[in-house]
Amino acid sequence: MSAATSTAADAERLSPAQASKVKTLGLAALVIGLVLMGAGYAGDSKRFAFSYLVGFMYVATLGLGGLFFVLIQHLVRAGWSVAARRQMEWLAGFLPICVILFIPVLVFSHDIYHHWMGPQAAADPILIKKAKWLNPTFFYVRAFIYLGIWSALATFFRSTSKKQDTTGDSGLTLRMEAVSAPGMLLFGVSISFAAFDWMMSLDPHWFSTIFGLYVFAGSVLSSFALLALMTMSLTANGLFNNVSTVEHQHDIGKFMLGFTVFWAYIAFSQFFLIWYANLPEEITFFLNRWENGWKPLSYLLLFGHFVIPFLWLLPRTMKRIRLTLSIGAVWLLVMHFVDLYWNIMPNFAHGGEKAVFHFSWVDIAGWLGPVGVLLFWLSTRVTSENLYPLKDPRLEETYKVDNP
Repeated sequence: MSAATSTAADAERLSPAQASKVKTLGLAALVIGLVLMGAGYAGDSKRFAFSYLVGFMYVATLGLGGLFFVLIQHLVRAGWSVAARRQMEWLAGFLPICVILFIPVLVFSHDIYHHWMGPQAAADPILIKKAKWLNPTFFYVRAFIYLGIWSALATFFRSTSKKQDTTGDSGLTLRMEAVSAPGMLLFGVSISFAAFDWMMSLDPHWFSTIFGLYVFAGSVLSSFALLALMTMSLTANGLFNNVSTVEHQHDIGKFMLGFTVFWAYIAFSQFFLIWYANLPEEITFFLNRWENGWKPLSYLLLFGHFVIPFLWLLPRTMKRIRLTLSIGAVWLLVMHFVDLYWNIMPNFAHGGEKAVFHFSWVDIAGWLGPVGVLLFWLSTRVTSENLYPLKDPRLEETYKVDNP
């Protein structure tokens, strides 16, 4: 089977009518998100700062999950995922935009990280010992190092893959494979330290050595959920017949199931070790998410992020039916928001009382702003680029995916 005959039925681009519809939806998402974000800031600027951090981390982790997928596929020289890799290149390509989206975090940093950026830190013996790491200048420098690493990797893989669409040079694949190994090392270190800096330092007295792995697990799981929605949207519109079939859909569903279990394993490991040791400096993290109205959200995270999606995705049929896998993907994306909200918002003092649960429309506004930007970015990519790598040397392998 030659690449020419295999891809004859697969459209390389959206039709003009399809492109117009996607552009309109993307623009609408951007406008709605930005308007609500502005309204949220006007309504409660201090709460909005934390809500915006939830939104920023939401889109950044989706981009990081996409970057991980691109890196690992090149690292193991996978052939089944050629088409899916293009959608994840789009997602990873959003990471340079995150440099701009991080600016409000810098602006609000003294409100968000007030525990160690405020004047009270000078009288705290624990924070005095951590001051060489937790100080504003070094925090900002590290942030742009992380964002620079991710942006460089995402831009390299995306631009090289697009170049191969034109030139057909198989040497470009070898170049991407060569960069994937050191890229994976840089990715692993940077995502861990970014998780420590941007989320764990919200409570600077608390620490967990596997918190970076916890954030990584949620990033990859949510990116697979978004990949499933993007892929099934393309197949539902008849754009993929050979490069992405029900077998590829099934494989994406299996990754969703696998990382649902992996996220639960890391989350339970973190909880169990802290519960067993019962040290005052560690248990406060979970106490703040159990008392003062947070208990229902903790239960929702347990059942909604693990038990329900695990049981939903476990049967083979559920991963092969477009509707059921779409429901599972949407549910996991909602739970990713709940997960980040559960980690970040208990550090916001509402009404003068620390860690009191109080859900506000501002929380949605802060989240929708970055999400609207992401949806607009994806709409511009899907309407202006080839839907899959046209001249990838492993394109032939993706036609032969067979799950008996």
